[in-house]
Amino acid sequence: MPTPTEFHFHRQSRVLEIAFDDGARFRLPCEYLRVYSPSAEVQGHGPGQRVLQVGKESVNIERIEPVGNYAVCLHFDDEHNTGIYSWEYLYNLGKHQETLWQEYLQELEKAGYRRRKPN
Repeated sequence: MPTPTEFHFHRQSRVLEIAFDDGARFRLPCEYLRVYSPSAEVQGHGPGQRVLQVGKESVNIERIEPVGNYAVCLHFDDEHNTGIYSWEYLYNLGKHQETLWQEYLQELEKAGYRRRKPN
């Protein structure tokens, strides 16, 4: 599994930029990271139990806390901080970003939610 070689958080643009040792580089918006949090609160406790997150357009990260040598815990300004983002999880979020983002937008539309412009 690739490991990060660079890890930069851009607070103004609300983007976490990560480069991996295989040459992959991803720019992951805070909203995307928040709505795909690996926490049980978001993912549920089993298949098909994921909870749709709404109203996260302007969410930001307040703090990033290392978890051993394998992950980080992201502390969001909406007080969510229970997801442990392993390097593998972040890599997969980056690798599948376009598909996952489109799935999220479709889920919002199906639920009748209209995204608002971020602050």
